[in-house]
Amino acid sequence: MFVQPHNRAISRAASPIPSSSISPSSDLMKPYSTDFEIERLPKSLMRLSMPLAGPGYDSNVEFRDCVSRLLEATNAPFTVSGRITLEVSQLALFFRTKTGLTHSLDFPVDVDYNIPPSLEVLLETCRPHQAAESIIYPERPSLLYPAEIPVTFSLDLANHPILDAVRNTLFPNLPSGHHLSARRDKLEIIDTGSRLLRQQHSLRQDGRAATVIITLPSRFEGGTLVVHNHDGIQERYIGRGGKIDEIEWTAFLPDCDYEIEPVQRGCRISITYGVFLRSFGAGAPDSLIRPSDDYLDRLGSVLNLSRGRKIGFHLEFDYSVNPAESLADSVVPWLRGGDSLLYHAIKLFKLAPELHWTAGGYIWPIDRSVDFVRGDIAEGHPLRRHVLPAGVLPDVHHDPLSRRLDVPPVRGPFNITTTSPFNDAEEEEASNLRVKIEDNGAIPIAKADISVLKDWSTTTAVAGKQRVYFVSGGELEKLVVNILLVVFIP
Repeated sequence: MFVQPHNRAISRAASPIPSSSISPSSDLMKPYSTDFEIERLPKSLMRLSMPLAGPGYDSNVEFRDCVSRLLEATNAPFTVSGRITLEVSQLALFFRTKTGLTHSLDFPVDVDYNIPPSLEVLLETCRPHQAAESIIYPERPSLLYPAEIPVTFSLDLANHPILDAVRNTLFPNLPSGHHLSARRDKLEIIDTGSRLLRQQHSLRQDGRAATVIITLPSRFEGGTLVVHNHDGIQERYIGRGGKIDEIEWTAFLPDCDYEIEPVQRGCRISITYGVFLRSFGAGAPDSLIRPSDDYLDRLGSVLNLSRGRKIGFHLEFDYSVNPAESLADSVVPWLRGGDSLLYHAIKLFKLAPELHWTAGGYIWPIDRSVDFVRGDIAEGHPLRRHVLPAGVLPDVHHDPLSRRLDVPPVRGPFNITTTSPFNDAEEEEASNLRVKIEDNGAIPIAKADISVLKDWSTTTAVAGKQRVYFVSGGELEKLVVNILLVVFIP
């Protein structure tokens, strides 16, 4: 908890205080707008219904089964593969033997034509591959390079979009600020007549998010890679047998098993990488972003002048979230530009910034979405078709709406008000919105005791816009919602 006496500065170092005292109630803190911003859609925008296709060949049972299997693999991919075209003559594998000598294996490799001496040394350095319990090694086991001995491959994954392809296919919903990093796992060699038995995912309990296998350019036949997911579905990658101008790679999720079928000819050499999920976004403990000292000094001056208050800043950018379905705090990993800079700077002062939805001078609690749409908002206003007992009239001195309330002569014990208390439709719509929003849990910013800070030197405030659809009087409209960064300075 960041708590300091009131007579001490919050900044990292002494910050210059302006000679003229600036009160938080001065122009620095401009009053917020209490008007709702509504976007209306053209009435001509109507969606035409599409006629349903009649019965045809899709009623065939075999066809439907094929479509189901295709969509199952499409909607939930657990593995992906690709190829990298490059000049393989520039590739080399550097390894060290048990005696401490360093060797290099150049590519491409074709053991049917010539066995490089460095490959013979590599085979002698390796040991039989680890297998799961109760599995018997084949007569010619696959080989594994010892993990405790250094090995380096000249191919750098950072220079090729392999991890980008893995992210787009296996992690399509990974938010901004989260990244994939690769770490070399092991070097596997499968010689002629050898195979790699099924490797259970339980052997890779290191917190990885995926596994990538890169097949090096060494000629071979057979050696099909088979990946099994937890539901028993398998994908087979026959490969191209170490083509000399390409490198093949395959990635799969951490709960998958894999095996390599027998190599009929040649030598299959592959390197396995563990892919790990790293977070360097606004919500991560170790952020890559650090504002400059001058920026922190400017922020420190504002914080010093705002002690004991809640202050708010409107976020500048638009973010692809639905306020009716998401919390404002959910955009933290997506923050960018000045929004991310300000958020990080506030956290460096050991304060706790919060993101809230706000619209028309109202603010929602941090744990509430803007979910106020329940039918047409024009049907729910409390003054519409209101019933008044005889002799009971609104207080015209305190209720501005009642000043325009046209009450006809009372002819019975009760009378029904039929005249609208509003001057125009827009005023009535704003009143309807206000009722719905308050029912949704939003409160006026003034009651929340938040001072919204704006640049007094500009006439138009910059604020990112999100939109919530609602129906008013039978028309589809959009309420513009902003995100307010709120922080309390003790």
